[in-house]
Amino acid sequence: MKIHYFQRYHEKENVATANTMLLLSRLYSYSSDKFFRLLKSEFFSDSFEPEIVFTLQEKSVKSIPDATITQESFKIVVETKLSDWFYSEQLVRHLESFGDEKYKVMITLAPEPMAENKMAEFTEKLKAYNATQKYPVVHINTTFEGLANAIQEVIDDRDYEMQEVLDDYLNYCYNDGLITVSDAWKYMRMQLAGTTFDFCLRENVYYENAERGFRAHDYLGLYKDKSVRAIGKVIARIIAYETEEGVKYKAEYGDLTDERKECIRLAMEDGESHGYDMRRSENRYFFVEQFYETDFKKVTPRAPMGTRIFDLSAVLELDDLPGTEKIAELLKEKSWT
Repeated sequence: MKIHYFQRYHEKENVATANTMLLLSRLYSYSSDKFFRLLKSEFFSDSFEPEIVFTLQEKSVKSIPDATITQESFKIVVETKLSDWFYSEQLVRHLESFGDEKYKVMITLAPEPMAENKMAEFTEKLKAYNATQKYPVVHINTTFEGLANAIQEVIDDRDYEMQEVLDDYLNYCYNDGLITVSDAWKYMRMQLAGTTFDFCLRENVYYENAERGFRAHDYLGLYKDKSVRAIGKVIARIIAYETEEGVKYKAEYGDLTDERKECIRLAMEDGESHGYDMRRSENRYFFVEQFYETDFKKVTPRAPMGTRIFDLSAVLELDDLPGTEKIAELLKEKSWT
């Protein structure tokens, strides 16, 4: 049984905040450098230097001590909602939570961005407040998915422990409806498919243990021999497992058809031929329209040890994505590290 990092049954708003803070604290515990890189890239200015600084023979006003250890002061105030239910009076009151910190950020966090009229109203009040302050407060409005994406940017595919934590956070967000308007349309999830590659390519399906969390993605890429060798657009996700009464199915997305049941049967046989337990455990089957062969090369040493998410709009430098076959052709001209 999978152990979840983030609780699922709760008073939703309070635990949405608690789970998000747990995610950030896990990132800090895992790598303070990557935590501060997240703060600097997403919330503070380029001049923000939060790390502790060790200095020898630093001259002060009246003396030169042998050494000093300093850290810039900062504070982040977070207001979480389960919908765009922010109102400026509450946010203005939250401004009193700040003291004389040099760097101050207020984060408003919800499943969807703040409405333009609410944003404009609070922006005007914040501007008036900042006029009275030595150090201004910066307001950042973001979503649960946006925060997760920002963390994904500062970790890489070899940060196995942190990737697992982030996957579970995203799984929690999807289950609780905290990610409602997803930008899944632009994401490709890369999966390792060495021994199962030929079967997946032939049957237009990929399978894995259902306990693994994942972020929403419209495209699936199959990795083999230092390159993503195939890409397909996901059209269905079905969980299947065997009981004494026969195979049980749960269609998460798309239709459960006889053809897909037969494909799952073949996948179970294929998995077992490679030593995977396909019957006693729940497995998730990703069906794609068609896998198109490509050659999206990894140009650095060492193979990835798990999944990897690619923003195809960024990789291909396109605002709108073409058809999958065209994407496969364009990826042949790109590479990744």
